Amino acid sequence: MKIIENKTFDEERALYGEQDIHAVNLRFDGPCDGESAFKECKNIFAERCYFNLRYPLWHCDNARVLNCEMTESCRAALWYSRGITISDSKIHGIKALRECADVEISRCDIISPEFGWLVDGVKMQDCTAESEYFMMRSKKLVFDNVKFSGKYSFQYIENSVFSNCEFDTKDAFWHAKNVTVKNCTVKGEYLAWYCENVTFENCKIIGTQPLCWCRGLRLVNCEMYDADLAFEKSDVEADVTTPIISVKNPYSGYIKAPEIGELIRTDERSKAVVETENKGNL
Repeated sequence: MKIIENKTFDEERALYGEQDIHAVNLRFDGPCDGESAFKECKNIFAERCYFNLRYPLWHCDNARVLNCEMTESCRAALWYSRGITISDSKIHGIKALRECADVEISRCDIISPEFGWLVDGVKMQDCTAESEYFMMRSKKLVFDNVKFSGKYSFQYIENSVFSNCEFDTKDAFWHAKNVTVKNCTVKGEYLAWYCENVTFENCKIIGTQPLCWCRGLRLVNCEMYDADLAFEKSDVEADVTTPIISVKNPYSGYIKAPEIGELIRTDERSKAVVETENKGNL
C-alpha cells in the first residue's frame, strides 16, 4: 500500500478516488474547509488520523479506521460505503454511518445523533454510544457489550441480536422485527411498542408502559421494574421473575409473575392467561 503520513489536507476531495492507501497521522482540517476527503476510494487504511471536515468516507469499499478521531464538525462521516472496520476511535459527528453495509465497530466512543440509519449488517462490540434515532431502519445488527444512552433507538430494525448490553433509552425497539435481546438491561419508557417476533431473555427491563401492541413477544426469565400498564393489547408469552405493578388488556398468550399489583381488563379481546404464584390465574 502507498503510505501517506504526517500531512494536513483542507481542500475539497483531497484524496478522491485513491486506492490501496495507508494514511498515517493525517489531519483533515483547515481554512479551505473542503469536504469528501476519501470519496469513492478503495482499500483505505486510516490510522491515527484527525477528521474535522465533512463527509470524509462516502462511497468507499474496504476501509479500515484505527485510532482515529472524527470530531463534532465531521458531519455525516460514512455514507454509502461497504466493508468498513472502525476500532479504538472517536466518532463524534452527527449522522455518521448511513446506508452502509458490512460494518464492524469495536472499542469506539460514539456521540452522534441519527447514527446508523439504513445499514445492512453491523457488528458492534465493547462500545459506548450516545445518540437519538440510533440505528433506525437497519438490519442484521449483532451487538455485544454496548452501553447506549439516548432516545428513540433501534426503531424499525430487523433480524438482529443484542447480548450483554446496557441501554438507557426511550421508545426503543418500536416496530422491530425478528430481534433477540439477551442478558441485557433495558431502561426507558414505552419499550418495544408495535414490535413483532421479539424475544427478551435473561433481561432486566425498567420503565413505564412497556411492551404494548406487540405480536409474537416472548420474555424468558426476565426481571421487570417500575412496569405499569404493561403488555397492553399484546400477544405475549412472558415468564417474569419479579412483581409487576400492573398489566393492561393483554390479548393472547400468557403472563406469569410472582405478583401483579393490578390486572386491568376493559377490552373484551383481552384473553391472555395471567398467573401469579399466590393467586393462580387472575
